Amino acid sequence: MAQAALPKVCIIGAGCSGFTTAKRLKDYGIPFDVFEASDNIGGNWYYGNPNGKSACYQSLHIDTSKWRLAFEDYPVPVGWPDYPHHAQLLQYFHDYVDHFGIRQHISFNTRVERAERLAQGGWEIELSTGETRHYDALCVANGHHWAARIPEYPGAFTGAQIHSHDYRSPFEPFDCVGKRVLVVGMGNSAMDVASELSQRPIASRLFVSARHGVWIFPKYLKGQPIDKNPAPAWMPKAMRQWLGARMIKGLVGKMSDYGLPEPTIGPFESHGTVSGEFLVRAGSGDIAMKPGIERLDGDGVVFTDGTREQIDVIVWATGYDIKFPFFSDPSFAADADNRPPPLYKRIMKPGVPDLFYMGLAQPLPTLVNFAEQQSKLVGAYLAGQYLPPDAPEMARVIKADEDYYTGQYYAARRHTIQLDFDHYVRALKKELAKGAKRAAAAGNHLPVQPRELEEA
Repeated sequence: MAQAALPKVCIIGAGCSGFTTAKRLKDYGIPFDVFEASDNIGGNWYYGNPNGKSACYQSLHIDTSKWRLAFEDYPVPVGWPDYPHHAQLLQYFHDYVDHFGIRQHISFNTRVERAERLAQGGWEIELSTGETRHYDALCVANGHHWAARIPEYPGAFTGAQIHSHDYRSPFEPFDCVGKRVLVVGMGNSAMDVASELSQRPIASRLFVSARHGVWIFPKYLKGQPIDKNPAPAWMPKAMRQWLGARMIKGLVGKMSDYGLPEPTIGPFESHGTVSGEFLVRAGSGDIAMKPGIERLDGDGVVFTDGTREQIDVIVWATGYDIKFPFFSDPSFAADADNRPPPLYKRIMKPGVPDLFYMGLAQPLPTLVNFAEQQSKLVGAYLAGQYLPPDAPEMARVIKADEDYYTGQYYAARRHTIQLDFDHYVRALKKELAKGAKRAAAAGNHLPVQPRELEEA
């Protein structure tokens, strides 16, 4: 008996979110095409990516341990270190794609210029090749670490400046040897770049500017990666945070002991900053802390405490904007505060049954295999084996989830898509079981019907 026709899907992007989504759709027998603007897979983890969207620098090691980033059905190599180098992670991605036969479904050097939803449902996709195609459903996996954001300050700076997205090494794109360098920000990229440049043979002086203090988490606890054995997902959130805060404070002590500004928030009230080296550099006097920037001043920078430092190079480690350049409908895009549209389980936009956002989160501790978890819902849904609740219940759950995942963080653009990975996976498993019952009760019909659309 022939299998019933299933909807055809367009996937934008062949980073880890795109190709793991593709693998899941293939498991379900759902037809799909993947469009990748670059000449190969990997997205943000493709060092030197010719599409300019990779933030990898030469020395980068991922801050997630190998124990947490592995795909469920494809183990990482046995001989990997706890925290692999970006080249190892990219090779793992290539091995995964080839093992599951995904590469042949990817159109490289092909950018989606426009994605327009049709009045009757389905999508019109305009490609950089000039071709227009039609699809029954769309999976957006274009990533959210590529549209670099640099804040505006009064004045002008006459030295060199880059965003951390474009930093490659102490010598590229600018030679920082013997220079006075300012790193702006206290996120993970800022930690790595500042730690590398602050070594005495490199920058003559390394400054870090921060508007407020943050807690810096070590990478190891009792000889094991700190994320290897987390508190169980069933434990109440308040208890996990209390225990975690005690652990972090016991491990690192006061930030002021290292010459850093003392945080006015708890360890889990902002996105975690992880570094195995920054505290040592700061405590060794290799890093000089400065408060926020008041204005740029020619060959220097004036800070909010009134001090001025001569600066040769500024590295802006100031985060990213969430962008979907192929959408013309503003309801599909992030707002001015960097908030994406309200999404059920961070995937589905209520009222738009044929659109799925993949990997659009800042999950702790890992993003690498996050879309792999989400794809379980997408695949089952498109195959008629999962059905979400009605619109009012979806709205209620969206609000409850946002309160749970982002409620403890201070208001900032960097916290709009925070997520607790372990809790999310546990909740998603329960929802998939409920959705399977709803789908069975409705006759396992396809919520997105395959359409015979003429190619433009």
